[in-house]
Amino acid sequence: MKITDFAVIFILLFLPFGVVSDLRVQNQREVQQLEMKYTSALRTAVQGAGVVLSQNERQEREAGYGSDKFFRVDKEEALHTFLHSLFLNMGIDGDTVAQRALLDYMPALMVLDYDGYYAFASESYTDEHGQAVQGPKWSEKKPYAYVDSVGNSVGFTLDNYVHAYDARNHRWVEGFQKELQGQTTISLLNDPEAFEQVRRSTIVHSIQEDLSRLINLHNEKAAHNGVSYTFTLPLISQEEWYNTVDDVGLMAFIQGIPVGDRYYNNYGFGGGRVVRKQAVIGGVESDTGMKYFYRESCPAPFKAEERFTDEKSAAAAGYFEYKCDNDNK
Repeated sequence: MKITDFAVIFILLFLPFGVVSDLRVQNQREVQQLEMKYTSALRTAVQGAGVVLSQNERQEREAGYGSDKFFRVDKEEALHTFLHSLFLNMGIDGDTVAQRALLDYMPALMVLDYDGYYAFASESYTDEHGQAVQGPKWSEKKPYAYVDSVGNSVGFTLDNYVHAYDARNHRWVEGFQKELQGQTTISLLNDPEAFEQVRRSTIVHSIQEDLSRLINLHNEKAAHNGVSYTFTLPLISQEEWYNTVDDVGLMAFIQGIPVGDRYYNNYGFGGGRVVRKQAVIGGVESDTGMKYFYRESCPAPFKAEERFTDEKSAAAAGYFEYKCDNDNK
């Protein structure tokens, strides 16, 4: 047998393996590109929704002076922004059939508010006509609630402000933990370290428990719609959970989208925190009557008279700038 015959036999034997290997590499590359597209779309959508959460139209909804984390979140606008961005970047903007199909792979959206959270998921409910329907809707706000062994209850927030019930004295109190320390019989409020640990764990546990319930309900709906994938609570480290519940924001979960020979699973969080710029104070020097403006962090020796949003407004009102080494601009 000639050597060319051996060459032909070799090619005939191993060419299929090479073709299959090349196709497998190409398929893996396409899967990776698709997963990157989905991840980019999800992150962009949650980030945009997080920003919208804290863009308040009315003055009374702006962050309060007492807390940089207090906002009245606009969950409806955040949901609209999230879905519009997600559909657009997924390439299904305007395709209502594909959009409904994508929602079948989203067991829940969670909006974290200052003193509680909302869940957007498919639920059974009664519509305005008294008919039983199944569809996505917002839950009522669910508080970050904690009850101790003696009946005291504490409603936590994303910072140290609380609404608490003192069971022994039968009274409600509210304020920051450091203000209430030693003022009630609630032991948790008297231990800053334990308070912070319980506060975070209570918020995380509340969301995890509700999310597990919603995922179980979503599994029932998915099975009814012919989706064979089993949705599960995503594995998120405790540290990441704690970082997530630090500010108002939106969490979105996507699971079970077929990509190649596997499934795409991911979640995203978009925070809505806005760092409040310190107010400008207008004060008067008692000896001379001179008017100065300064940031509220500055320990200026003046009697505060007015509050401004910026230096230009203070200067227009006749105040001169006071140089302060501790001024945080």
